[in-house]
Amino acid sequence: MPLADSLKRLLEMSELQQLTLQALARESSRQAIEFEQRWITWGELRQVADQLSSLLDASGVDPRAPIAFVPRNRPSAIGALLGLIAKDRSIRMIYAFQSATALARDVERLRPAVIVAAAQDYSAELLAVVRAEGIAAIALSEVNAAAVPGFEKTARRVDAASPISPRIEILTSGTTGPPKQFAISYDLIAKHMVGSSVIPSSPTDDVLKLPPTLFLMPLGNISGVYSTLPALLKGQRAVLMEKFTVAGWHDHAVRHRPQVSGLPPAGVQMVLDANIPREDLSSIRVIGTGAAALDPTAHKAFEERYGIPILLSYGATEFGGPVTAMTADLHATWGKRKFGSVGRALPGVQLRVVDPSSEAVLAAGEEGILEVVSPRIGEEWIRTSDVAVIDADGFLFHRGRADGAIMRGGFKLLPETIERALMLHERISAAAVVGIADRRLGQVPAAAIQLKPGAELPSVADLEAHLRDHILATHIPVEWRFVATLPTTPSLKTDKPAVRRLFEAG
Repeated sequence: MPLADSLKRLLEMSELQQLTLQALARESSRQAIEFEQRWITWGELRQVADQLSSLLDASGVDPRAPIAFVPRNRPSAIGALLGLIAKDRSIRMIYAFQSATALARDVERLRPAVIVAAAQDYSAELLAVVRAEGIAAIALSEVNAAAVPGFEKTARRVDAASPISPRIEILTSGTTGPPKQFAISYDLIAKHMVGSSVIPSSPTDDVLKLPPTLFLMPLGNISGVYSTLPALLKGQRAVLMEKFTVAGWHDHAVRHRPQVSGLPPAGVQMVLDANIPREDLSSIRVIGTGAAALDPTAHKAFEERYGIPILLSYGATEFGGPVTAMTADLHATWGKRKFGSVGRALPGVQLRVVDPSSEAVLAAGEEGILEVVSPRIGEEWIRTSDVAVIDADGFLFHRGRADGAIMRGGFKLLPETIERALMLHERISAAAVVGIADRRLGQVPAAAIQLKPGAELPSVADLEAHLRDHILATHIPVEWRFVATLPTTPSLKTDKPAVRRLFEAG
């Protein structure tokens, strides 16, 4: 290609595309991702990206047509993600960890020209939709991408509503309903997640000497993209977990001795229940967590047992990532005085708490509905469904979700209040409370309980007596279920619709 054409092509590329192409051009033998204790090289990731690029060209897909992507946390999906970005493609994420019927329904709803998914996800139901809609299908396995036989070509033409500028449509968490697509532009990702102004340049040797970071959040949501792309494009090595397990997290801590680690909120209690020896975590100086509320009793117990501060953060897909964080510096200054806070606003972020009835902005220390201005998204205030308090020092305290309130007759009950009280019981490892229909009162609370390993089953009378010591009688659940493990969404939050179905099933 002539030099002038090469320069023109480079100028037309988005910054994110340029950074991705630079990453894929790394030395073939260089370690990229450890998966199931085997190192995947940059050459192998590039192989997947190149194969995918060729398959997309052969499919006849229009360059503007979004690609449906069903990523599992596997090296082939990492290579495919980089390959799609390198092709400047718009990506529509679909969760892999759902039933075959639900996955097929998502694809039918989105009607993409091409779908990229793990070979194991091409069920009879999905292939029936692919055939009926004329969709080209690409299967990922190990470190390879291949066309699904019979589905090499797409019959779908570009939709007039297809985005002009490339973007990733990321799934919301699905905590209170079905996950939804939320568009994050390549420009936003480059400017606020992975660009040169966000990731300082550092010598390659220094990056390679760092302990591998840990990828444990699903690639299909904002946490996965936010944690994965910056490290990959910077060149830091990583350990990839297909799903979070305490054993896998423990192994990473022991073998790689990181100074900084992370846990999903539910994982904090899981680590406590596993009784991991304190010395196994001795290299870790801080642990970050977010995406859901962390039970304060588990938080306190973890810090007391291991002497490692847990730094909370708060964010959402609709904000383009986190908007507050309890940083190591803030924790060093304020320590236990701000226990339970999700930190202060990140640079450029604005926070306020408003009265849900009058919409008046409330003073410091008053509880209300949180509103946020996220510079990644725009200058408009975003109304959340979160109950919060901002104290006089600017620290945010998350109090739960207002839209999850249970209206029991004339009483408004927050499930989080009941859950926190249940977690004080010595035999309970996790608890989830939902509202169920009641002919007389409208709604009543129901509780699903996960016990600690080896704990004896408590009686309902025992649990009710325990709760009466901590909350009002109106908050006592009227129905109970004991489960081996609480259902969770792919982003490891409690799946409240699934909990509700436990009670609807009778």
